[in-house]
Amino acid sequence: MNKFTNEDYLKGIILFGLNAATYKMGLGKTLLEFAKQGKNEVHWGELSEAYLNQYIARLTNNPMPQQSNPHRQTKMERFVKELELGKYNHAQTVKRVADEGFTDVVPRFQTIGTDKSIIGDYFYEIHDKERLVLKDSLLDFTQEQFETLDEEMEARWGLLEGAFTINQSNFSLANDIRDIYLEEGYERKALTSNIPFLSGYQGNTCFYCGEKLSGITHVDHVLPRQVINHDEIWNLVLSHKECNLIKSDKVVGEHFIIKLIHRNENIMGSNHPWKKKISDSLGSTPKKRSASLSKHYDNIKTVLGKNYWGGSENYNPATDPFFRRLITALNNKDSHYK
Repeated sequence: MNKFTNEDYLKGIILFGLNAATYKMGLGKTLLEFAKQGKNEVHWGELSEAYLNQYIARLTNNPMPQQSNPHRQTKMERFVKELELGKYNHAQTVKRVADEGFTDVVPRFQTIGTDKSIIGDYFYEIHDKERLVLKDSLLDFTQEQFETLDEEMEARWGLLEGAFTINQSNFSLANDIRDIYLEEGYERKALTSNIPFLSGYQGNTCFYCGEKLSGITHVDHVLPRQVINHDEIWNLVLSHKECNLIKSDKVVGEHFIIKLIHRNENIMGSNHPWKKKISDSLGSTPKKRSASLSKHYDNIKTVLGKNYWGGSENYNPATDPFFRRLITALNNKDSHYK
């Protein structure tokens, strides 16, 4: 039977992980820092802060994409950017990392490929979300080994970023647009209370397939929240659970933007207080609101690229019953959308 060294196992984790994002590199370098200090017990808060600091150093001077999906950002990218924008201070950001930033990578780190049995708890044990206990297999590396492993993780991190950049030709421009929405965005709110309100203005039908709503109803962001970063009513619609899951974070077809503009004008034609919120967000006239929403749509297309969804196979914009309803005809007769 082959006898592998501790160094072999750690290199195996780094080189043969699935690595659809850079989380393993960030955690690996963080663990090495604590091991160099001879710490055999690392509390969750200090682990979170050290992990955050790895990403701050990585993303401050020359930010590059941190995952393979060109249409999304990692939580760490978002956390660092929101820290930079002053939306959260350092202590608050550390807590966000502790709560949700790296909870998946900690139990998955000790895996080669998809096989957890090869490593098990070879380098550390997890005690809930309280602390890690580092083992001698990690603590007993020589100074030379620490330097070699750190260099390999650094190189692997750079290779991943380079590969991810190839998939994201508009990375810098897309990030500039994301920053616009991050500055004015906020944490996700509970949306189910909007169902009764939205139902009437949508004709109690699914926004995406046009069929009657029944069963589990979802409140969905037409322009994906992971970019738009808010829950403003002008971007919220009701859909079947299945339609929402299929649509996911894709760029919807332009016919859905036309429909959203019409739906918003239905709300503007009422006396509901939320019409003011739409007016404040998009503009005081139908033409201004249409232009504003179209600009948001163009921004989303720039960020998300060709990640397109035109609707279910059975959906036909020309026969959508939404456009034949009295409320839509009354409130959209002066629509300026072309």
